[in-house]
Amino acid sequence: MAEKSRAAVPAKAVPPAVSHGASTLSAVTIDASNSQLREEDGFLGDRARRAAFFAILDRWRAVAGVEDPLGEEPTSAISKRQIDDFLREGNAVEQAIVLSAVEEYAQELSTVVRRLLRTREWRGTERIAVGGGLKAGRFAEVAIARAELIARAQDVPIELRPIPHHPDEAGLIGAVHLAPSWMFASFGEILAVDIGGTNIRAGIVRLSLDKAEDLSKAKVRTSQIWRHGDEDPKREHAVERLVDMLKELIAEAEKEGLSLAPFIGVGCPGLIESDGSIAAGAQNLPGNWESSRFNLPAALWEAIPEIGGRETTVVMHNDAVVQGLSVVPFMQDVAHWGVLTIGTGLGNARFTNRSRPNDEEKTAATRSKAKEKAKG
Repeated sequence: MAEKSRAAVPAKAVPPAVSHGASTLSAVTIDASNSQLREEDGFLGDRARRAAFFAILDRWRAVAGVEDPLGEEPTSAISKRQIDDFLREGNAVEQAIVLSAVEEYAQELSTVVRRLLRTREWRGTERIAVGGGLKAGRFAEVAIARAELIARAQDVPIELRPIPHHPDEAGLIGAVHLAPSWMFASFGEILAVDIGGTNIRAGIVRLSLDKAEDLSKAKVRTSQIWRHGDEDPKREHAVERLVDMLKELIAEAEKEGLSLAPFIGVGCPGLIESDGSIAAGAQNLPGNWESSRFNLPAALWEAIPEIGGRETTVVMHNDAVVQGLSVVPFMQDVAHWGVLTIGTGLGNARFTNRSRPNDEEKTAATRSKAKEKAKG
């Protein structure tokens, strides 16, 4: 497809009430996102991304020598489940190799956390939720817990907690916090998109407000995934494929009689400008997503201008921010918190909870209960 196509639609085509990458949302203020701390060899976050763990594991396998008990399979082909099996049920040497990699990776993760906490934007952070694809492994959860202990041993009082949602779903669930609250009164589901360096996911998220008004019970009803990393497509093809996925989900919602909101929430890597363009950080996506002639929200809105007979609203934000938003209901006992997403890169964002009408008493009660629970 030529450049002058869906992808070339100007940002002004999107309804003017929409603001992408906003720093103030209904529940939180976003103090920082996509922070890029540099060191001599590159970006500090590279020390704790997914590939870093597997490089560390590969080195420890080499230390084991020709009698490597993990077998002849290259480290890049070993799954998270296999690593968990080695950790839980392997012989002493297999467990030692995995534990050595976990320990070294935890040291690197702790270093990244401590460096972030020294920046002005992250100062005073009380808790960090850790998500991303690597988090799906039990070995990664052990590494996260170990990184917290290392930080605390160095007098850095931080809590590190895995995001409770499955990595495939957190980036979709977080999109509900991008939707305007007025939609919740009339609709039960929204469309959500999670764009990553390897995969693109799209799904229908059920709000489940009848079970929890704070959206803590929101869940993915159905989803589709496309591993674009296996195909190396052009940007225009990636947009077309995403549009097709969304249209299929809309058709499914109509067939099932769902009350789908005319809203699409999108999480995307990079620095997201208010007009929906991407200023930087999209280098792992197929094609040039930082082009001044490309605007993903505009392309989606042109392709899907209406949902259920109502004009579509598209809101896009940084993917780490959106993953972080998935845990907003579980962060009400702290004021300042952050998120790290371990994937192709190391995404990050820092939040401050906002006080809303009638929230002060609820917040005080929540914190009081949390303190009593900690004492008990």
